[in-house]
Amino acid sequence: MRKSLSGCVLLLWMATPAWAQNPAPTAIDHKQFLEAAAKDLRWHEPADPVRVIGSIYFVGTQGLSSWLMTTPEGHILLNTGMSDSGPLIEASIRKLGFHPGDIKLLLTCHAHIDHVGGHAHIKQISNCQVVSMREEAALLQSGGKSDFQYSRVAEFQFAKVTPDRLIRDGDTVQLGGVTLTAHLTPGHTQGTTTWVMQATEDGNTYTVVFPDGTGINPGYRLVKQPSYPTIAEDYRRTFQVLGDLKPDIWLTPHPEACDFAAKRKRVETEGVRAWVDPDGYQQWFKARRDKFQASIESESKILGVDK
Repeated sequence: MRKSLSGCVLLLWMATPAWAQNPAPTAIDHKQFLEAAAKDLRWHEPADPVRVIGSIYFVGTQGLSSWLMTTPEGHILLNTGMSDSGPLIEASIRKLGFHPGDIKLLLTCHAHIDHVGGHAHIKQISNCQVVSMREEAALLQSGGKSDFQYSRVAEFQFAKVTPDRLIRDGDTVQLGGVTLTAHLTPGHTQGTTTWVMQATEDGNTYTVVFPDGTGINPGYRLVKQPSYPTIAEDYRRTFQVLGDLKPDIWLTPHPEACDFAAKRKRVETEGVRAWVDPDGYQQWFKARRDKFQASIESESKILGVDK
């Protein structure tokens, strides 16, 4: 196990209930949190691209997922990592034999710098259509300056991107025979989106889910003086939506959450079965839901308020 000061700080933050993470606005060093996460989870390091299933490819960095869906009519890209990730993603796409200029649709899970930092770069090299949940549009357009948690934290800001198409919960995005359904799963941000699609391999069709919205960052307030008025209600909605999904394969914005590296290694011997993990999804979902409930209970108890 890798041990470092930044790793210890990061783990401490991740393990601390939300109420304790922000007793005062100055209690959290957001810059240090971002730098620790980026270093320990290797957000800036290039990774070899790989095909997952059907036309879905991983083209992200060691610690941040970007997903390419290829079609005869052009390509779809979901997430672009940090602000310096754009050229790395571009190189990975070329390494797979595809052309970054053929990206037609650029999708978002949520508009924090570690997932949309490269949006402006990809937009510039491809002139693709940027698709955003309506509730997330302002965050993209402001370059992070309208974020309820990080509006004044320069390190969390990114190049502004204006969405070309706004979507609502339940809308679909289609290109070249690929259809993705957008599910609004707010909480982590107000417009966080979970995407669902079908993929075919060896004559079998699999439900692929890109889940998001469960993360409670350091300093988020859920009960008293909430980070935004409906944050707790939004998280509950998200867990309801995610609990109703039944993926065969699940691929997360942070690859370690779905054990991506281990599954990738097993592909050589197991083929597509290495990615099929419905039980793992249920375990992940229950752990995230339990963590949310624990945060609510801890914050309520320490503040002496009803849950």
